[in-house]
Order: sequence, then structure tokens, then C-alpha cells
Amino acid sequence: MTKAEKNQLIDELVGTLSEAPVIYLADTSELDAESTSDLRRTCFKKDIKLNVVKNTLLKKAFERVEGKDFSELYDVLAGPTALMLSETGNAPAKLIKEFRKKHPKPILKGAFVEEMCFVGDEQLQALTEIKSREELIGEVITLLQSPMQNVLGALKSGGNTVAGLVKTLSER
Repeated sequence: MTKAEKNQLIDELVGTLSEAPVIYLADTSELDAESTSDLRRTCFKKDIKLNVVKNTLLKKAFERVEGKDFSELYDVLAGPTALMLSETGNAPAKLIKEFRKKHPKPILKGAFVEEMCFVGDEQLQALTEIKSREELIGEVITLLQSPMQNVLGALKSGGNTVAGLVKTLSER
């Protein structure tokens, strides 16, 4: 690979990393061809981009990205690295966890989710519990609806109670 090709690849990575809100680094080595194909298919179905990248090029791209600090992930850039990109914070973690029920890998090296770095495979459980944007919006809406429903319920029952009291009093 020529220096110009490497620079072009780094520039492409910088553009991709700048736009991606969720970045996972995983070790997919030692997976056979069939398992790797299964992983790629599963990623495609879950709208996760999977690319194998050279660590030196990825580190240079990390250094060039403006507005994001990837320095905590530099130490995990050793050995084969698969780059997983997603719009949803917990989707790659759930995919890795589910995929490892049948296969020994991928192993999570690190992740950059919502401006935070997570390093090591032991962070996988915490990453699966991160709520997606849609889940958070749903929870907020539920929380906002709950008090309104209580007030409406109280007003409706109160109206019946007041009407009942007025009727009872008028009958007496």
C-alpha cells in the first residue's frame, strides 16, 4: 500500500469516525470463515457497520478527529481490530453478547459511546445496559404521561363524587 493510499484511507476513517456516535473495537481473530460471515450478516441486519482496520491507520485517524478524545483507546490497538459503527449505543454490545453464546469471539477491546470511552471486555455488560435514544424518549414520555393520567383520573372520579354528593343532598 502506497503512502498516498494510506493517507486516503486515514482521511476516509477520519470522516467516518467524526460522524459515528458509537464506535466499538473488537477482536474477531480466530473466527473461521463461516463464523465471520455470520457475524457480518448479523451486523448488517442490525444496521451495524463492521470493518477490519490496521491499528496504525486507525490510531492516526483517531488523532486527526476533532472534537472527540480517543486517547483511552490507544492502548487496545494491538492485534487484529474490527471496527463496529452504529447509531445506537447498546446495539453492538448486545450483538457481541448474543454472538458469543455460540462463538468464543468477538472480544470487546474498547468502545466510544456518547463521548465516553469504555476499555476492556469486562465493560460489555455495562454497555448492553445503556439505553438507546428511542428507549430514553419512551421512558420520558411515560414519566410525563403518568402524572397527567393521575390528575385526569382524580378529576374524573372527583366529578363523579361531587355529582353524587350533590344528588344525594338534593334528594334529602
